[in-house]
Amino acid sequence: MRYHKIPDETVRRLPVYLRGLVFYSEKGLKNISSHDLAKLVAVNPWQIRKDFSYFGDFGTPGVGYDIHKLIKEISRILKLDGGHRAALVGVGNLGAALLAYGGFEVFGFEIAAAFDIAEHKIGQRVHGVEIEDAARIATLGERGIGLGIIAVPRTAAQGIAEEFVSAGIRGILNFSPVHIDVPKKVKVITIDIAMDLARLPYYMPAG
Repeated sequence: MRYHKIPDETVRRLPVYLRGLVFYSEKGLKNISSHDLAKLVAVNPWQIRKDFSYFGDFGTPGVGYDIHKLIKEISRILKLDGGHRAALVGVGNLGAALLAYGGFEVFGFEIAAAFDIAEHKIGQRVHGVEIEDAARIATLGERGIGLGIIAVPRTAAQGIAEEFVSAGIRGILNFSPVHIDVPKKVKVITIDIAMDLARLPYYMPAG
């Protein structure tokens, strides 16, 4: 099923709800109210109910939400229920940290391949993933990998994105502080840590 006219902000909150639900599930809870979920994820209960209403009626009056069923529903909506394999390009400090990060597993992601151009890194294993020559990016289409992660200097990001597209990658998470151009059929999400940090002082009270 395809959903139409769903606000981007709602889609951004769905993984937040999913992570909270997984937390409660691991605690052994079977059902949860929108108020209890709201306390954990810091979102108003009415916003949670409104977000869920775009996709159907998931709750039961007086009972709340069945946690296991809601995890399955959100995973299906986000297309996470089948799992996803990703390729990382750039195994510097940031890239190595991404390989070490355990939070991807909650959403069914696996960084299955890592690439770099530095000869001294090629062949090494970082957190269980062997670093390959970036010249092998073209093989991703044969390996069932549909997502790409860019963690290279800004001058190299566009070229890597184009190689990803040629290899059949349809979703790119870009950590390079630069806009990259790709065909409309490819979705790019850019995370600029420095830019987000630059917004933070604005919200801080004067000292």
